[in-house]
Amino acid sequence: MRELVYYVAVSIDGLIAEPDGAFGAFPVTGDHAAVLTSDFADAVPTQFLDGLGIEPPRTRFDTVMQGSRSYRIALDEGVERPYAHLREFVATRSGDPAPDGVTYTADAVATVRELKQEDGLGIYLCGGGELAGSLLPEIDRLILKRYPIVLGAGIGLFGSTEASILPFDLVDTRRFGSGLVIEEYTRAR
Repeated sequence: MRELVYYVAVSIDGLIAEPDGAFGAFPVTGDHAAVLTSDFADAVPTQFLDGLGIEPPRTRFDTVMQGSRSYRIALDEGVERPYAHLREFVATRSGDPAPDGVTYTADAVATVRELKQEDGLGIYLCGGGELAGSLLPEIDRLILKRYPIVLGAGIGLFGSTEASILPFDLVDTRRFGSGLVIEEYTRAR
């Protein structure tokens, strides 16, 4: 069965973006950058991979589920397929027609459950916090890129999800001179 993997940048105070949704406070340079564009290249937007001359390895993810606000960032830049190298799904209730190659879904939970039954690689959960909160019972793996910054206010890792206790096991930690720590957790069963 395929895994839903929430791979996300997060501050040490548990925020994934500033109050307005901006995420520019998370540094993209440092000794961690090479790992993010190699080990996690499947989760890098296609236009950045193209700019770096990197072919996505398609070894980790073959599908992405995005929240509508996260997807809107790409649309506002004129990019309809930010992850053209993956099968793209967007959780939205807009009713607008989806661009070619993108599937809109009003029921992200049902869609993820269907995708998990298919053969294939992992499903990359690409923001935002509210979507992650709604999909929390379906998340099998967390890969947190924890940056050594405090945002103080902003969008939480799981949005405004109601309190619940869901145990995860820490399975890997990688530290970098930049201060970034990649923490990997799997759902405790």
